[in-house]
Amino acid sequence: MARKMKTMDGNHAAAHASYAYSDVAAIYPITPSSVMAEATDEWATQGRKNIFGQEVQVTEMQSEAGAAGAVHGSLAAGALTTTYTASQGLLLMIPNLYKIAGEQLPAVFNVSARALASHALSIFGDHSDVMACRQTGCAMLCESSVQEVMDLTPVAHLAAIKGKVPFINFFDGFRTSHEIQKIETWDYEDLKDMADLEAIAEFRNHALNPNHPCQRGSAQNPDIFFQAREACNPYYDALPAVVQEYMDKVNAKIGTDYKLFNYYGAADAEHVIVAMGSVNDTIEETIDYLAAAGKKVGVVKVRLYRPFCAQALIDAIPESVKQITVLDRTKEPGALGEPLYLDVVAALKDSKFGGVKVFSGRYGLGSKDTTPAQIVAVYENTAKEKFTIGIVDDVTNLSLETGAPIVTTPEGTTNCKFWGLGADGTVGANKNSIKIIGDNTDMYAQAYFDYDSKKSGGVTMSHLRFGKKPIKSTYLIHKANFVACHNPSYVNKYNMVQELVDGGTFLLNCAWDMEGLEKHLPGQVKAFIANHNIKFYTIDGVKIGIETGMGPTRINTILQSAFFKLTGIIPEEQAIDLMKAAAKATYGRKGDDVVQKNWAAIDAGAKQVVEIQVPESWKDAEDEGLHMTHATEGRQDVIDFVNNIQAKVNAQEGNSLPVSAFKDYVDGTTPSGSSAYEKRGIAVNVPVWNPENCIQCNRCAYVCPHAVIRPVALTAEEAANAPEGMKTLDLTGMKEYKFTMSVSALDCTGCGSCVNVCPGKKGAKALAMENLEASADEQKYFDYTVKLPVKEDVIAKFKEATVKGSQFKQPLLEFSGACAGCGETPYAKLITQLFGDRMYIANATGCSSIWGNSSPSTP
Repeated sequence: MARKMKTMDGNHAAAHASYAYSDVAAIYPITPSSVMAEATDEWATQGRKNIFGQEVQVTEMQSEAGAAGAVHGSLAAGALTTTYTASQGLLLMIPNLYKIAGEQLPAVFNVSARALASHALSIFGDHSDVMACRQTGCAMLCESSVQEVMDLTPVAHLAAIKGKVPFINFFDGFRTSHEIQKIETWDYEDLKDMADLEAIAEFRNHALNPNHPCQRGSAQNPDIFFQAREACNPYYDALPAVVQEYMDKVNAKIGTDYKLFNYYGAADAEHVIVAMGSVNDTIEETIDYLAAAGKKVGVVKVRLYRPFCAQALIDAIPESVKQITVLDRTKEPGALGEPLYLDVVAALKDSKFGGVKVFSGRYGLGSKDTTPAQIVAVYENTAKEKFTIGIVDDVTNLSLETGAPIVTTPEGTTNCKFWGLGADGTVGANKNSIKIIGDNTDMYAQAYFDYDSKKSGGVTMSHLRFGKKPIKSTYLIHKANFVACHNPSYVNKYNMVQELVDGGTFLLNCAWDMEGLEKHLPGQVKAFIANHNIKFYTIDGVKIGIETGMGPTRINTILQSAFFKLTGIIPEEQAIDLMKAAAKATYGRKGDDVVQKNWAAIDAGAKQVVEIQVPESWKDAEDEGLHMTHATEGRQDVIDFVNNIQAKVNAQEGNSLPVSAFKDYVDGTTPSGSSAYEKRGIAVNVPVWNPENCIQCNRCAYVCPHAVIRPVALTAEEAANAPEGMKTLDLTGMKEYKFTMSVSALDCTGCGSCVNVCPGKKGAKALAMENLEASADEQKYFDYTVKLPVKEDVIAKFKEATVKGSQFKQPLLEFSGACAGCGETPYAKLITQLFGDRMYIANATGCSSIWGNSSPSTP
């Protein structure tokens, strides 16, 4: 059978296959699974039909517990039902999982596996959520790649129906759920052909129905509960064969070789890794690299984790093995070993491999990157029976030392890395780029997006790979052919140019001419460009954005166009046509005007790239180091935290911190108020105060989401000692004081809420948004005024419970990680001004947990 090639992420692959077999989807969103539910809802609204010729009925509940309850009820009524979840969301479903399994209902829970909150919240991927469900009675099927999610999700649905056991169908959160790959997709006719329609009819006939009444869910006493609980054993004994039967049907249709445990590597391997999830692709790539050097190594990929079929594992391991290492992506403090390791040890105990040493390793918690060099370290390890990889553990000394980075990607693969600003559209444009390349060339394509957990304004790194061979590199790019920096403030903060291969291409979005580049580029960047023959280009995306009507912050399509021009992956004219079609598809519903602006931006982006002739003098430029957060004033606990942890994390150097750096923060407690030291400088434009038009209403400070604009009352002496050029007025109603409106330009996100709300005088505003670089002096005025004592008599005069009076008080929530223009934080900030010195703040989750305490800083 011929399958269509399409470019999509793992979530869409799961949803595509899941939709075919579902009557009902009861949903509740949680990162990173929400996309599955969104896609299902969208398709149902568009009228897509499942294999029964009907649209899926999608219902959003008010919590994950509600979604799981709805799944249970829907199944009891005879509807094939699915849901999509992760992390704490999956844990809220656990009580229902026991019931659904106990009642032999064929649900499928599609899970983008994610870390659980312990000492801290993590929205990123590992297996701690699915491992918490081992005891529920659900079968558990795992996929390693986007293609496998497409291929094997049907197996979960079909085996649940025939085997009468619900499935948790899972894959790695973000690394697989959000990785975009060019894959083969199922036609629904083929999916229908594999379904056991008699088993489906039997399930429907067994539903609770007044036409054949029965009762379910009794309370049993000690005399019979145990026996009744054991009665399900034959179904679990039979299930591995049912799963293999459906894998064989898939294999017959698409020419694959899926098994409960798949082996890859040398037939005479001496060291074999057993692992689950996306790390398997990295291990395969590393095996190919080591095989070329004559190393005898292999990997066993776990597909069906529950029920765990010992014989299938034993059959997959080569007879020649002398050492087995099990890699777990979860941590069970206090256990003798992690779950997969304990299962493998139990499975091998009385087998022909009973005498083989089994080592246990932990990797990849919270989406920690796992690289080929780390896998090499695992294969070379013969001493540490229990270990970790990817970190430096200098407390319990469990970590393996990793050698120099190695290049294992197939020859001819092009690696591209984009440094963007959260919400500037970089990620969206790169998603379009990868789909354009995947769907319009014969190349394989992969895209992965690495975010920090700040809201808009955080750094985003897009990792794109293209090549003639399939791409198994499920790790981040550290050696790129093309690097683009979409925010000029990053050149001082991060080592990004240094990630280019010799002769690579660097595109910098900035307004600098040659004189500006000489002034602003740090020495180490100049030297690397000159000494490594880097092709260097600039583009002024902000200027083009304003000219084309896109605005100063939406520079994504402009830089996308420049990328296609410089890389030549697709001929320029064709690329421009395809980008315009993608822009129309993405923004068409917002009206033709928006589409035309995007088209103008695409044309301008290709035309206005400037090639920089690199001066010979740059070869000898001195290393100026990165601009890191540095604290010298404040509480000692804050100073220590900022200098030892926060500075490194903000410079994207957090991976280098050893375990001992966190010995004072084991329980997740960190000092408050540390965001004041970040000074991110991410705004394009910041407010500048014009006293002539100011009526001293303080509304601008009142609405500021980040507490960056503040009214200050100064004594005559304080005003006289202020930095030169600071503007003041007499304070209305208290002439003994001067009044100024100070702005922390480097903490501003440039939303313009302050300007919008300013009434001004006679139609002229007292605030205007001006270029950050031209407004640099604003920061020194703020730094001076923020240290002045608050004037209690001024607050008393204007009353602290008024808009005007409240804003003379110190906000105790400042410079948060909220999106530019956030409507939530101004309220929270105001409450701290009114009652902050007497407040305890309790928070559950959602936006408030991220703007309130997104590591490494808190406002």
